[in-house]
Amino acid sequence: MAISTYAELQTSVANWLDRDDLTDRIPEFIVLAEAKMNRRLRISLMENVSTALSTVAGTKDYSLPTGFNGMREFHLTTSPLTPLSYITPEMMSRMWAGSTSGKPQAFTLFSDGGTRKVKLGPSPDVVYTTSMLYLKKIDNLSVANPTETMLTENPDIYLYGALLEAEPFLMNDGRIQTWGSLLLEAAKDLQERDIFDRHSGSELRVMNTGGYP
Repeated sequence: MAISTYAELQTSVANWLDRDDLTDRIPEFIVLAEAKMNRRLRISLMENVSTALSTVAGTKDYSLPTGFNGMREFHLTTSPLTPLSYITPEMMSRMWAGSTSGKPQAFTLFSDGGTRKVKLGPSPDVVYTTSMLYLKKIDNLSVANPTETMLTENPDIYLYGALLEAEPFLMNDGRIQTWGSLLLEAAKDLQERDIFDRHSGSELRVMNTGGYP
């Protein structure tokens, strides 16, 4: 059967486990599989662009987009564009801990009470608009969100992931290695395909620090 919706995925998991008494548990297996996917996968399908962040003069810290799961690229939309370089929080404190303000040159990521944030250095002297290419967590499937592009394009990863989470609950340790191996192979294929798609048709070139060949 096709696996393109939350309901179809639940039915498939039950079929592959050959169980009809796990209706309340299967959604939990899927949630656990999704958490593992978001920790391990880093593919273009997860990329999003946000232009929502505009700086405030004198303010260094800003909230990150909902579902933020990693930064790909970050710049000020000046003319020409101003790339922002990542530095560690420790380096940020050493370089830009004082009251110096100006056009931001760097950023770092940190957590404040469980809220992920980005810090700019130096502190912006005026309002700047930004563009952020970031990885967004795949939204959890649910009755209200019955499908995702990730599911329609990669149903095997959801299926193997949910089956892997089910077996410890069922105390069927003998199947853990089977589903784990299949999940690992599917995830590896997906990552390798993503890398191929990014570079297909062009040769890799070494860039200098200014971003030019």
